Amino acid sequence: MAADSKLQTAPIENQQHHGDSVFPYVVKSPVPEAGFDQVLPWVAEHRDELLQLSTIHGAILFRDMPIPSIEAFDAFIEALSMPNFPYLESLSNAVRVNHTERVFTANEAPPDVQILFHHEMAQTPLFPGRILFYCEVAADEGGATPICRSDVLYERLKASCPQFIKACETKGLTYTNVMPDADDPGSGMGRSWSSTLGANSRQQAESQLHQLGYSWEWLGDGCLKMTTPPLPAVMQATRQRKTFFNQIIAAYFGWKDDRNDPSQAIRHADGSKIDAEGAQQAMRIAEELEYAVPWQPGDVVLIDNTMVMHGRHSFQGTRKVYASLADKRTQSFSSSSLG
Repeated sequence: MAADSKLQTAPIENQQHHGDSVFPYVVKSPVPEAGFDQVLPWVAEHRDELLQLSTIHGAILFRDMPIPSIEAFDAFIEALSMPNFPYLESLSNAVRVNHTERVFTANEAPPDVQILFHHEMAQTPLFPGRILFYCEVAADEGGATPICRSDVLYERLKASCPQFIKACETKGLTYTNVMPDADDPGSGMGRSWSSTLGANSRQQAESQLHQLGYSWEWLGDGCLKMTTPPLPAVMQATRQRKTFFNQIIAAYFGWKDDRNDPSQAIRHADGSKIDAEGAQQAMRIAEELEYAVPWQPGDVVLIDNTMVMHGRHSFQGTRKVYASLADKRTQSFSSSSLG
């Protein structure tokens, strides 16, 4: 494969069209019989174009490329030359297992747990600009990764629930969750406070929380209840597009385990409750807009995290899907931040 080979795209079943964009955009190998050692210089050559396409279309599905292993996926990411966002430095509440410095399991939650739509780490002051997923083994049944264009969702909600969107834009959000004192892989949000905060003691944890602007409470069983500083619910992702950038769907309907009650997980930053009908409508429209990535071994998906929500369908059998974060960014909220 020549390094200057043009990008080859192809339609895929159920592919969506939004204005001049398609979702997801599909990139295939210009030379199907090419080896992995030929893919890497080609990816590096087209790096800028690929990143631009991921923002224009929201997500790129790389299909029929020779990416046979986690190590090959790691090298693929390196060829894109994006700054790594190590999972250990994130404030995500999911239990994951690192395989390389860049690559980790997508989520260790049990197969019967459905992970609802969310923007990765929108519930924290730190979030990745882009996410990559890689399928090594597709599930016997189920296990698709649903994705949703959040800019389209925003426009639909603005038309159908204008007061809900106005409250989201002007009031922002805070999130509250209770973290265990040891990792709980049985929960989709079971990462321990020590792992999340990179702390070996309560004093270190409190210092980190203070720096980040969180409030907190230690519970009698060793768990830590923490509440974020005010964060946006809507992002000006590009000059032309706003997105419904938050964890409302996942938190309001899905943050439930032995420690957490979804009804207590999320509020507007002024302490008022999220409008229940608006949250329901957000979930309904997101499900209407869903594209479920039908994983095949070797597939890679590159997502612009500011443009696209994702989740996980429940599954049966063995499913090995890995993830990587890139381009660490920060966010904060003020009522004038959106203009």
